[in-house]
Amino acid sequence: MPLKIIKLFELLNQRFTVFFLFLSSVFFCGVKLVSANEIFSGLETVGKPIPGGISFQPAVTELARDINWLDQMLFWIILVISIFVVLLLIYAAFKFNRKANPVPQTFTHHPVLEVTWTVVPIFILVFIGIFSLPLLYKQMEIPESDLTIKATGNQWYWSYEYPEHEIEFDAIMLTKDELGEYGYSQDEYLLATDNPVVVPIGKIVRMQVTGADVIHAWKIPSFGVHTDAMPGRLNETWFKAEREGIYFGQCSELCGMNHAYMPIVVKVISQKNFEKWLANASEEFASLHSEIMLAKAD
Repeated sequence: MPLKIIKLFELLNQRFTVFFLFLSSVFFCGVKLVSANEIFSGLETVGKPIPGGISFQPAVTELARDINWLDQMLFWIILVISIFVVLLLIYAAFKFNRKANPVPQTFTHHPVLEVTWTVVPIFILVFIGIFSLPLLYKQMEIPESDLTIKATGNQWYWSYEYPEHEIEFDAIMLTKDELGEYGYSQDEYLLATDNPVVVPIGKIVRMQVTGADVIHAWKIPSFGVHTDAMPGRLNETWFKAEREGIYFGQCSELCGMNHAYMPIVVKVISQKNFEKWLANASEEFASLHSEIMLAKAD
């Protein structure tokens, strides 16, 4: 009889322990969910594709503004060249057709014309290079950063590491049924992920990008950032977001069957909220704390 009572108490103790752990997990998950909602509440969706859109997404970094300006300058150069070529073709069609010019000239060379159509394009390319090369240098020269994030492309999702804070997590695309649970609208299907990249406003972020299997590409149009993720190689880029909000991007390199299902979400928040997010993420995603013990031969 005493043995049965002891076993009964042990069984009740085990069930009570499991029930207590269950309640604790529910409580703490609820606290984290509320904290996450508070951190991201009121964020405006800024960088997002729109139906029928034909222009760039809003530029919120210096790099993106420079790219937009260079694009506009090149547009006017191309427009002038295109108009000139069309007018030249029309002139030649009317001036040198058989009716207007029944006896064609027999010369084969025109030194002035040949020098002109060689030198003028050179001047055009030099003019473009004066503006484009400094911009390329600015993109490739990484300034002293406030935060480092490593993005690894997988088939078909992204993995992120905050090495300075020992945080690591995966970002998986949400299904239509999950969008509302995470605070996204239905038109953000194929754009939203369960875990966004979170960065503070006004801080220089160094992005280290690599691939785990095939070539991917990490791109956020509003930041002016597009970097290939290549297996065995660590590419770097940077950005400094100047506006709080939610920004969407996608893998921009054909990487296999589910290439279209590798979205990227970056949420730019205040430094105060970023510190709150770090505190939550350090508990939820603290996968880098575990030590790996390697065997050692005597």
